[in-house]
Amino acid sequence: MAPDVAGRLAEVRRRVGDAVVVVAVTKGFGPDAARQAVDAGIVDLGENYAQELTAKAAGVGGAHWHFLGHVQRNKVKGLAPLVHLWQGVDRPGVLPAGARALVQVNLSGLPGRIGCTWDDGPGLVERLRAEGVEVRGVMGVAGPGDPRPGFRRLAGLARDLGLAEVSMGMSGDYEAAVAEGATMVRLGTALFGPRPQRGDLRR
Repeated sequence: MAPDVAGRLAEVRRRVGDAVVVVAVTKGFGPDAARQAVDAGIVDLGENYAQELTAKAAGVGGAHWHFLGHVQRNKVKGLAPLVHLWQGVDRPGVLPAGARALVQVNLSGLPGRIGCTWDDGPGLVERLRAEGVEVRGVMGVAGPGDPRPGFRRLAGLARDLGLAEVSMGMSGDYEAAVAEGATMVRLGTALFGPRPQRGDLRR
């Protein structure tokens, strides 16, 4: 049975209001989920894998695609015409001039997590701007434990840098993220239900 994306979106809106941008994360759900999201009125769609984004963008019109995965330099050229916003940029030298991006910060500080350090964030923003990248804001993924301190700090960093967008919060913690200042949340299972088994991810 197809998920009631419109009904689930209405519930999300009831919880967070209309001002927060909802990015529907279609990772692993297939092209039908992307079409259902657009039919429900969602403009912003997010993908973690280059191959999935390319395939879904070809069959789904009227969407702004966000790339949420780790940015690999060798994939950028093919994705650049399709991507409205690059979320997850944690180093310079990967995006073309004119690209829109969010700087990803490692909220937990744990090794092996994607994202620049808190201390490196301001300098990275400046380096990206020097390369001609339009830095729109910051992005983060909560670490273990209470997500609120990291969310609060990320929103504060955005304010300090004069950046408008704060992308934080996923299906399990988006209400906490909005309470701490998120302008954008990234939702997958909250809109589409349980994610399919990994074997189906790239069909």
